[in-house]
Amino acid sequence: MESFVTPQRRSAAEQEPKPTANIENIVATVSLDQTLDLNLIERSILTVEYNPEQFPGLVYRLDSPKVTALIFKSGKMVVTGAKSTRDLIEAVKKIVRNLKKHGIQIYGRPKVQIQNIVASANLNVCVDLERAALTLENSMYEPEQFPGLIHRMDEPRVVLLIFSSGKMVITGAKREEEVYEAVNKIYEKLKKLRAIRPC
Repeated sequence: MESFVTPQRRSAAEQEPKPTANIENIVATVSLDQTLDLNLIERSILTVEYNPEQFPGLVYRLDSPKVTALIFKSGKMVVTGAKSTRDLIEAVKKIVRNLKKHGIQIYGRPKVQIQNIVASANLNVCVDLERAALTLENSMYEPEQFPGLIHRMDEPRVVLLIFSSGKMVITGAKREEEVYEAVNKIYEKLKKLRAIRPC
């Protein structure tokens, strides 16, 4: 006699797709609170690029973590490319260590401030942008000009570009947690407004 295994029924909550998010880029400013001799840095570290006629900053690239730092005479830096706060801090420490190793005097501790976190996300559902635009406050949707809905969230203070596929771009976050908070918040809002459906 043949026996059949009946698949267990999963609850609606278990079947419901969960949104996902990835940090794509962190932009931060760093202050060393001192002036730097960029010509000396260029002579000391062969891998940097410095062309003051074209750009006043020195370009310093790291392979691991993969970031680019623009270093200015004022002792200020702009660091881009980090995929996490941990990578950002590690990169800044590495740059400062390398400057010191090459005889560049660094007196204080670097002050790091995140200016912007850019992330991508997927709600794993399709979004009815027309409906969302009508019911979601602080939103703009003009499909003739741009295929996504632009939503300005107050808390956390971020901007979300939402596409009908459920894919999103998040900008303006200052902390990684804000990205995940924003993604979960918009998912719940859209669900409540009945503006999402399985793809």
